[in-house]
Amino acid sequence: MDFRHEIKHEINYSDLLTIRHRLRAVAYSDPHAIRGRYFIRSLYFDNLADKALMEKVNGLPVREKFRIRYYNGDPSVIHLEKKSKVDHLGNKQSAPLTAEQAQRIVDGDLKWMPDADFPLIRELYVKMQTQGIAPKTIVDYTREPFIYPAGNVRVTLDYDVRSGMRCTDFLNPDCLTVPVSDAIILEIKWDGFLPDIIRDAVSLADRREGAFSKYAACRIYG
Repeated sequence: MDFRHEIKHEINYSDLLTIRHRLRAVAYSDPHAIRGRYFIRSLYFDNLADKALMEKVNGLPVREKFRIRYYNGDPSVIHLEKKSKVDHLGNKQSAPLTAEQAQRIVDGDLKWMPDADFPLIRELYVKMQTQGIAPKTIVDYTREPFIYPAGNVRVTLDYDVRSGMRCTDFLNPDCLTVPVSDAIILEIKWDGFLPDIIRDAVSLADRREGAFSKYAACRIYG
């Protein structure tokens, strides 16, 4: 399992404008972005004891969470993802889902999962059965992604975070979501090294690394 370096900072709107301007001069917009951004909808999983939430809130150095995600309101490409963290290192495993498979998971129809082609789907099934994890809440937000080839760097600016509260019908475009935070989150990910040109582009005075979690923010309604 390959891990990448990950750091997050909570920034303000003035910071966003500054960093966006710098990154546009030295990095590339993600080719999947539309006019420099895309909309992300995720469905996060947790158990009755809120294992994933409490691991984050308590700052445990080793933690994991599952989510299903699609982009720009297009359910033709959906991925199941498992995000693992070990201190400041992160790993993401992914497996494709059809819209029908995603809906069956939301509906609690799991009997097909043990025979799925992808190990990650089978792992989710086992943990749904043994740990009691289940779809918990929708998390929506807008992302501006930048990439830089050296170091395999990815810088993202996330904002307009919205919660589906207790709704899990994430394929329903009419599912009501509500704003939960005006936070803007700067996230930097890289492999072996972070090039100085990117380090300089994202540097801000008096900004400390933060632990903002979009999932945790979206759980304020339960």
